[in-house]
Amino acid sequence: MAQKQSLADLGKVEAIRQLFESLPFRLKEGKDYIADGRSAVSTVSRLFSEGTDFNLVYFPLQHLGYKCVLAVCGELQACLAHAKVLSVVVGVSAKLDFEMVRSLWGGIAQAAHEQGFEAVSLDLVPSQNGLYISLSATGETSELTRKRRPAPRSKDLLCVTGRLGAAYLGMQVLERGNREFEKTGKQPEGLDKYKMLIGAYLKPELAADTVTRLEDAGIMPSCGLFLRSGLADAVKRLVRDTGLGAKIYADKIPFEGNSFALGREMDIDPVSAALSGGDDCQLLFAVPILSLEKLRKEFPTFDIVGHLAEPSVGAVLVTPDGAELPVHAPGWPED
Repeated sequence: MAQKQSLADLGKVEAIRQLFESLPFRLKEGKDYIADGRSAVSTVSRLFSEGTDFNLVYFPLQHLGYKCVLAVCGELQACLAHAKVLSVVVGVSAKLDFEMVRSLWGGIAQAAHEQGFEAVSLDLVPSQNGLYISLSATGETSELTRKRRPAPRSKDLLCVTGRLGAAYLGMQVLERGNREFEKTGKQPEGLDKYKMLIGAYLKPELAADTVTRLEDAGIMPSCGLFLRSGLADAVKRLVRDTGLGAKIYADKIPFEGNSFALGREMDIDPVSAALSGGDDCQLLFAVPILSLEKLRKEFPTFDIVGHLAEPSVGAVLVTPDGAELPVHAPGWPED
């Protein structure tokens, strides 16, 4: 059995060199990207910390790296920006050997390649308080797309790219299993029953060609948001940024198949999970109502969950019986 290498033995420069071997993009020093003078450049950043954003007891390092990249890519796609440059800083604690770092980097590199990044930078720094992953991604929106993008209006359709609440519910399954393991020392049973929910949390998917497909189809969203903290948070941000109101219809929210079964089992409302659970790797777009036919034809997997409205409406959830309830989101000051 090969002896494990420590980062101290390799040294940072050699470790980074090895991690970049055989990758399809070059090592980029710095985070600058020079656009053509007409396109818009967007930069988004995220920090993920052990114990707050992930639990290494059940989160495979390769999946973790992959998911972290998708989180910043989703923010770029919401801006209709094409991925260009990715900068990664990993704070490594003493409990992680080089092979574990390589596994984490493998997920980062795979996602970066699939999402079309042209250059990637990496730095490794010591950490005394667990694993930290900081990412900064830069993307470019073409001049034509910027000019074609309309201003948001009342009646614009609100659509989401996939099922909501699944990641939060999957995390609850894993946390329950972890508690059982700590209590009994036995591996939890019945996880296969909820593998789709668990997969939504551990290994989400994000189509890399969404922006290109929207451009090719001639569908220009008036605005877009990445659902990092649940649908309610996104709707609150949408209302804030547009100055308009928004209506979300509870019976139009798409759910993973076993969401309601797990909800009954764990006493969790799937609608609440979709609204406030977070970690869904999905996008929310506001699309002009005149693009409805194109949207249904070109993006049949998108679900229309509501529409923008007059400012006086505010942000409301419409129940199946027609009641309009104010949308509440954690972290938002309520009126």
